[in-house]
Amino acid sequence: MNPARLAKLSASLRTFQPASGQVAGLDALALNPCPSLVYLTGLHFHLMERPVVALFTPDDDPVIILPELEMLKVAGLPVHAFPYGENPAEWQAVFRRAVESLGLDGKRIGVEPRALRLLEFRYLQAAAPAAAFPDASETVSRLRVRKDAGEVAAMRKAVQIAQSALEATLPSIKVGMSEKEIAGELVIQLLRHGSQSEMPFAPIVSGGPNGANPHAGPSDRALQPGDLLVIDWGAACDGYISDLTRTFAVGEVEAEYAKIHHIVQEANAAGRAAAKPGVPCAEVDIAARAVIERAGYGPYFTHRTGHGIGMEGHEDPYMRGDNMQILEPGMAFTVEPGIYLPGKNGVRIEDDVVITETGAECLSDMPREIRVVG
Repeated sequence: MNPARLAKLSASLRTFQPASGQVAGLDALALNPCPSLVYLTGLHFHLMERPVVALFTPDDDPVIILPELEMLKVAGLPVHAFPYGENPAEWQAVFRRAVESLGLDGKRIGVEPRALRLLEFRYLQAAAPAAAFPDASETVSRLRVRKDAGEVAAMRKAVQIAQSALEATLPSIKVGMSEKEIAGELVIQLLRHGSQSEMPFAPIVSGGPNGANPHAGPSDRALQPGDLLVIDWGAACDGYISDLTRTFAVGEVEAEYAKIHHIVQEANAAGRAAAKPGVPCAEVDIAARAVIERAGYGPYFTHRTGHGIGMEGHEDPYMRGDNMQILEPGMAFTVEPGIYLPGKNGVRIEDDVVITETGAECLSDMPREIRVVG
């Protein structure tokens, strides 16, 4: 359990006013196994057919509904546990007793729609039929969006692991290797260099025309001379992640491909330079996008400039041109402009940035210039 974070949550439940303009706060927060539950309690459960739900209120110790086989995880912790056995017919009654212990029927129980499954939600709804279940995403985001020194240190280490792993992978890349073979070697190197086994995402390795798809999965396509090779990868350390992208040349590439690589490199630098405390997230996107638009490739930059990182690969804040959320010290995010030419090649260069009291620190420093592999 993290008493400081739980205290902040309690204060947020009392004072938070939903974005809809309603003045009522939240009477409770319900979380199933997800990063927010780990953030508040340090408890790790995996999603399975047996539901796990924790209920947090402003004035009580947390209540947790869980399988009997998981009870050792909460032994000695300041929680009220409501365990259940293997018979699903008995689970609803346990949920009802847990909800009744906090008097939550008819109250406002906040949930995270991105994380809470229909499985858990139906048990909660049946246990508290008169309750409302508003979206509490903003409540939780406000707790997690500003990283403390320990969180930043874990992300910095995750960046170092990722960079070292890719540097160890690059010498093995040859013309004729498949994207899957490169991705497999990179995963091995990530583990060898210290990443947790549960990585933030499977590496994206895409060459030639596949690189024009920003989220292409590694395929059996073999690298060919003249390809650009996009590698988007990350590592996990102490529950926090890194998310990086570099684009390489497979031998000599056409002049236009070298040109768009340079443009994206400049856009990446412009986005990082725009990141400062007190600046809207939109300014980071606008600065990076302007470089690409001035060069005539605006239609080929098809996504936002970045997204928040921390315990998850995608979280607040988001670097979109319409997002006026103000950057504050401790906020961490990616800067990842790209140019994608359908049927030809693609380029993306991505770095991890954290806002400081006076500016921004780029956690990643792997060379961004075009490098030849193969």
